[in-house]
Amino acid sequence: MSRAYNFCAGPATLPESVLRQARDEMLDWRGTGMSVMEMSHRSKDFVQIADAAEKDLRELAGVSDDYAVLFMQGGASSQFSTIPLNLLGEKSSADYVNTGIWSKKAIAEARRYSTVNVVASSEESGFTTIPDQSSWQTSADAAYLHYTPNETIGGLEYDFVPESPGVPLVADMSSTMLSRPVDVSKFGVIYAGAQKNIGPSGLVVVIIRKDLLGKARKETPTMMNYQVIADNGSMYNTPATYSWYLAGLVFKWLKEQGGVKAMGEINLRKARKLYDFIDTNEFYANPIDPRFRSWMNVPFTLADDALNGDFLKGAGDRGLLNLAGHRSVGGMRASIYNAMPEEGVDALIAYMTEFAKERG
Repeated sequence: MSRAYNFCAGPATLPESVLRQARDEMLDWRGTGMSVMEMSHRSKDFVQIADAAEKDLRELAGVSDDYAVLFMQGGASSQFSTIPLNLLGEKSSADYVNTGIWSKKAIAEARRYSTVNVVASSEESGFTTIPDQSSWQTSADAAYLHYTPNETIGGLEYDFVPESPGVPLVADMSSTMLSRPVDVSKFGVIYAGAQKNIGPSGLVVVIIRKDLLGKARKETPTMMNYQVIADNGSMYNTPATYSWYLAGLVFKWLKEQGGVKAMGEINLRKARKLYDFIDTNEFYANPIDPRFRSWMNVPFTLADDALNGDFLKGAGDRGLLNLAGHRSVGGMRASIYNAMPEEGVDALIAYMTEFAKERG
């Protein structure tokens, strides 16, 4: 059976070599006679897996000892509450930028615990651009500044890291983590749901500057307290062991590809190739300000929405899967994360060319 090209936004495609290794180790990890999913998280074997994953992640992302790396459960959405509970401290407000659906969800959750100052919003434009930072109305007494570098649903992505002097910068990097180099030292907290570029769903990686630990409000649930998670090596309770293991395999795969610098060059090439095709074919369109187009999630529309069903059926027949846009925006969306090979983008463009000629 041949593998399809899976353009799903998440859970997303994983490297084939990682899946093959997981298959080969499924029943017996390195002579233990056990699957990783059967191991005690306290065993020396799993601790070895966990330590290697953290070491490789730190190396790939350039994470210094000034930061704790946490492997938590619940996905990125659970962090929408975890962040204000841990970072507000004695303060009562936080700054948020609204650039799409995930920003709005984070804002709504933060409002349960604090006053939220929306410093800027691109909602009036239909989330097609990023407001210039010179127009942002930040608060001097904010506990932190939160933004979403890449909005997976709308395909809108920052081409800059916001300046945040004196206020911790918090970023939801679920869809951008490890897709290119990032200067971690500019951030107070980075969090990323695993199911885009890291591994399977259920796991969320949190990188937090250590001076921000220990500030959780008293009502913070123990399982959401960053200090508790850090003090217990992300094993206060039984963690998502198999997802953690698979993430570790992905980290090693990334190192084999040359690391995040090399991966960033590949990802930029893939994105440019697809956008260039869309821009030069009148049958397709992308609504996003070209400066802020996502490398990871490429939305596009057809000249006639009535053809959407036929387009998706033809794509499926060719092994090009999960191209339907999010239900809230419609159209199409190709998610081209790290594990999507360039050949997959080429196959998509070839099909789009054929479809436009036949139906345009």
